[in-house]
Amino acid sequence: MNLTFTLNGTLITRDVSPGATLMDVLRAEGLKSVRFASETGETGAAAVLLDGELASADVMLALQADGHEVTTVEALNTARELHPIQQAFADVGALQSGYSSGAMVLGTLALLRRSPSPSEGEVRDMLSGILDRESGYVKPVEAVLRAASVLRGEPVEPFAVHVVEALTDGVHASAYDPSAMPPDVRPAVPKVIPSRDVPDLAVVGHPELKVDIVKLAKGNPAFTDDIELRGTLTAKVLRSPHAHARILDIDDSAARALPGVHEVLHYKNTKRIKYASGGQSYPNPHPYDQVSFDNKVRHVGDRVAAVAADSEEIAAEACRLIRVTYDVLPAVFDEREALKPGAPVIHDEDDTEHIRDASLNKVHWIFAERGDVEKALAEAPHYFEQTFRVHQVQQCPMEPHVAVAWLDEDERMVIRTATQVPFHVRRMIAPLIEMPVRDIRVIKPRIGGGFGAKQEMLIEDIVALLAIRTRRPVRLVLTREEEFISARTRHPQTLTYRTGVAEDGTLLAQDLYVIGNTGAYGSHGYTVQTITGMRGLSQYNAKNKRFRCDVVYTNIPVPGAYRGYGAPQSEFALEAHLEDIAHELGLDVLEFKRKNWVKVGDELDIAPHLGETAIQEELDEYPKVMTCGTEECVAQAQRAIGWHRRNDPDWVSPKDRPNIRRGIGFALAMHGSGIPFLDMGGASIKINDDGSFNLLIGATDIGTGADTVLGQIAAETLGVPLDRILVYSSDTDMTPFDVGAYASSTTYISGTAVKRAAEKVAQRIRERAAMLLEVDADGVTLRDGEAWASDGRSVTLERVALHSLHQKDQEQIMAVESFMAVDCPPPFAAKMAEVEVDITTGQVTVKKLVMAVDCGVAINPVTASGQVEGGLIQALGYAHCEEYAFDEGGRMLNAQFGPYKIYRADEMPDVEVYLVQTWEKTGPFGAKAVAEIPKDAVAPAVRNAILNATGVAIDNLPFTPERVWNALQTPTVGLQHR
Repeated sequence: MNLTFTLNGTLITRDVSPGATLMDVLRAEGLKSVRFASETGETGAAAVLLDGELASADVMLALQADGHEVTTVEALNTARELHPIQQAFADVGALQSGYSSGAMVLGTLALLRRSPSPSEGEVRDMLSGILDRESGYVKPVEAVLRAASVLRGEPVEPFAVHVVEALTDGVHASAYDPSAMPPDVRPAVPKVIPSRDVPDLAVVGHPELKVDIVKLAKGNPAFTDDIELRGTLTAKVLRSPHAHARILDIDDSAARALPGVHEVLHYKNTKRIKYASGGQSYPNPHPYDQVSFDNKVRHVGDRVAAVAADSEEIAAEACRLIRVTYDVLPAVFDEREALKPGAPVIHDEDDTEHIRDASLNKVHWIFAERGDVEKALAEAPHYFEQTFRVHQVQQCPMEPHVAVAWLDEDERMVIRTATQVPFHVRRMIAPLIEMPVRDIRVIKPRIGGGFGAKQEMLIEDIVALLAIRTRRPVRLVLTREEEFISARTRHPQTLTYRTGVAEDGTLLAQDLYVIGNTGAYGSHGYTVQTITGMRGLSQYNAKNKRFRCDVVYTNIPVPGAYRGYGAPQSEFALEAHLEDIAHELGLDVLEFKRKNWVKVGDELDIAPHLGETAIQEELDEYPKVMTCGTEECVAQAQRAIGWHRRNDPDWVSPKDRPNIRRGIGFALAMHGSGIPFLDMGGASIKINDDGSFNLLIGATDIGTGADTVLGQIAAETLGVPLDRILVYSSDTDMTPFDVGAYASSTTYISGTAVKRAAEKVAQRIRERAAMLLEVDADGVTLRDGEAWASDGRSVTLERVALHSLHQKDQEQIMAVESFMAVDCPPPFAAKMAEVEVDITTGQVTVKKLVMAVDCGVAINPVTASGQVEGGLIQALGYAHCEEYAFDEGGRMLNAQFGPYKIYRADEMPDVEVYLVQTWEKTGPFGAKAVAEIPKDAVAPAVRNAILNATGVAIDNLPFTPERVWNALQTPTVGLQHR
């Protein structure tokens, strides 16, 4: 059918099918800023302007645009420079992955045409139709208001760091002053509390623009699905409707007979090669309990078959034509029930090794102990016991899993995929497709958010196997429902703390027993649970500690890596448990925790006994905390939240709102910086003719700003501005090895590799400049793009480059370096939450979140604060409203946005972030990690605020109105005290 419409100012006519969406047509026209994120339009990632108003192109039939005017963000890309709206988003760091940048820019354009001076409420209302899982909406709101000022012709100040005076000496607590006011600056402005230990630096510590900002702000083709290869086939996966069943037979004859179908894969025609899908270092933790296609399904959404066809519609129809005969088996979903005698056995196959006890669904038993816990608990003056339950949630990156595979001109397999771990994927997929690693190339383009969901070899084997069978490029994009039921999630857990406390409030012993639910497959089951133990027993001192954990199979969709990686679970339980102990003993909560939390010089004495590199025997020396900004974090957070109000009965119970109770809660967080003795990253740097540099890294930027941060480290070391560093990342053929984006490792580990490589290059530059200046190389320094002699003379790095490449003793100045960490310096954070509870309905409204974080030196305060803002809101969803709902057969009832509730821009609490500097000597330019710690301890801060407001302690997540109302009606005593 003919479609005629105006596209970005040009009248066009196209022949389209009746069922084609407007998104399909626009992407076929090469307008890749219009991106898929869901079939039902809630995300706004495919938004365009239809006659000047935002419309979701993914749920609009193309023929509905007939006679109308359609505008995409490409209409603004008329020059190399950014449009003022795009520039505003760039200036304030509003774009992290940038997957939905086109929609945000277009929404801003429409709003400012209609309302040149919008209120913040109007801005948030506009953004409410564009879901952003990354930023917490703080910086996008700032970008819109900044763009409005620019378009009105008003001057705007450079977006800069706001320096906040320290409230402590960095070691000791300071007296809280209720009259002190926090800094009066916009929430999006990075607030940095400087340390005297940190030297003045030229590039590091400054809010540099992201190195990938042009492609992101303009909506240029940058993501996995933004390329088109001639002859590409579309793949679809047939998934199990049953939580647990044996496949007795598959008949694919009707599917194969369908015109346009090229291949069908299933267990009857695909080799049974065992593997573990979690993207982790070699050797992957056991068990290897998966195959590409099995004759048994273990959760609703499990793989049954895959089809490659000429179109998505044909592939979907072929899936419907496959006839599967199932023998449906009993299923179990709760980890506690799965351990009981007589529970359904989920892995009864005889070819999976290293399951601890398949008959009891026990995948792993994890154990570590320091001291004698049982003796200490028995002798403690005060003994406490408390059990908590945490639930299943999804990472929800806006870009779903997507991969394209093809055989190149040399018959090598090329996989372009949205992954956090390209090098792991290459190694792990090799045996499944029976090709050597050397014949496999994995390319990671820009990623539209990961959060751990893409630390998995999830779909790459499917497209690769289909590409081999068909000898055509094959593309697979998961639907939003598939993301929920077949990708990865956070592990549900049941956690029980047993704690012994002395009369003076000193912790004497802590025992943590966890039942971790790893769902249908082991994946990250072992490592996530070890982090639960590590984080749950590290941030407070106790001479006696023990971690015990059963990791169990169930028939829920498979949990895996999710930002925080086991820490949010245990820190919820730990911080809530200690809160309740303080109340029970009549102690001030902050003082009780302060008495026991780790400080500089304290040993991290259980960490070496947990994880992939766990040591069984006692060590002569344990790692110690070398930097800790906890006291300053607490002081800043107290002032920002107005801590004193929690003890004011008139504030807690406002007389003019008798149904409302207010509260303020605190929780401490502690995380890590990579995995010592395991994580490694590499980097190479070479100089170009004009004195610029190519930086090649295997590290994976998933929207975190890693490319920018690593570029800043190189620029600082080489004495050049950031725009002289050209960053290339994550191509297994072209870039050095890196474990990938996980474990908060990129800045600390990959950054150190970059710094080492840059130092070697800098030394060669100094030596070459010394030849030109006829001085000793030891007296040459690099700054401002030049090499300077001690007498004030200088040569440009361009001159050095030309001399080295073309004129005398020619050489390519370059270096390759790598770094494996032996330390894991912990970042620390204080989280505080302010809530209102409607005691008649149980509705909890979070009014404000504050996080003050010691991440060492924030290499880029804008990207660091943006990471924190986004992580806080993800963590708030975990605490407050996100939850999987299943029917009795294990089918997810809310596998789409809306029923699965994530925060919108117009629902946000006030968010304040403080970056507390410390100088971590082992990190690059003093840096520690910042990416994951925002996810830790928001849930207990909210829980403790509810307790402060109502006097009711709730030990299960999330804090939905039903759960809170029930707790208010029938309070339970979770804490047992002897």
